[in-house]
Formats: sequence, structure tokens, C-alpha cells
Amino acid sequence: MTIFFYGADDVPYGCFSNFSAHGLELDGLWWPTSEHYFQAQKFAGSRHAEAIRRAGTPLRAAELGRDPGKPLRRDWERVKDDVMRRAVTAKFRTHPDIRAVLLATGDQEIVEDTGSDHYWGRGRTGTGRNVLGRILVRTRGRLRAELTDPDGPSGPGSGDPAARREHRRS
Repeated sequence: MTIFFYGADDVPYGCFSNFSAHGLELDGLWWPTSEHYFQAQKFAGSRHAEAIRRAGTPLRAAELGRDPGKPLRRDWERVKDDVMRRAVTAKFRTHPDIRAVLLATGDQEIVEDTGSDHYWGRGRTGTGRNVLGRILVRTRGRLRAELTDPDGPSGPGSGDPAARREHRRS
């Protein structure tokens, strides 16, 4: 079976959306959503990045990040997948409730069901690259592995602040 998601309000898989209201800490800052982080990284180190981080909604962050009048960082095409991976991983490490939703998907394929994005989702024809869905699947595998090795890559002994906070709470 394949799991399709799109809107942040879709139950139970809306948490897979970058617009879901699940903040995260990365690069020493708190980001209201993974969309805020992703869009801001297009302009890392600039005033524009901070304006995106402070945007009132993920939609506004996306609008600011897609502003054709602002030049993207030169290496954006090369680093954008890694930026998304970092944001998604941090989000699911930070929030045990949505981590449980992701882990409960077992080994099912996860697909962003958008007709307008052939890169991050499946696109209008259904033949898109679904990079976000694949990142979610990879993140699920990493989280599952961490459950079997609590001192692994993001266990309490690691450099991952979210894992250390979570460990202190338990």
C-alpha cells in the first residue's frame, strides 16, 4: 500500500507536510516549520533568510522563499536535497507524536500527492521524482535504527540536541 499526503491538516499524515505546525531547532535557531527552514536556506546568512524565519505562516515563508527578485545562493541546486533531509530529520526527532506516526507506516511507500510539483512530489502525471516522500522513507529507516541503538547517530551521547532533550525527559 502507498501512503499519500499533501495538506498539513490531513489526518493522520498531514504531519508529513512541510507546512505542518511542528517547529524544530537547526543551526542554533528555532524554526516554526520545516518550510520556514527550507525556504530560508536559499538565502542563508542574509537578512532575507531571517525575514523568512520570522514569517507568520509557512505559506508566507514559501512566498518569500520563492521571490524571483532575490538571488538564490549559488550552490542551491546542489544542497537543496540535503537541506530538506536535515529539516525533516530534525522535525521528526523533535516531536515524538509525529515520529510515532511516521514509524507506524511500516515499510509502505510515502508519496507527496501534489499535481504541481514533479520534483518534491508525484506531479500532475504521477511520474514525479517524489523526493520529499523518499526523504521521509529514509528518515523513517534512520529513526527505526536509532530505536534499536539509542546511543547511535542521534542517541543521547550524540551531538543531536533534540535527542539529548528527549533523553533527559525520559
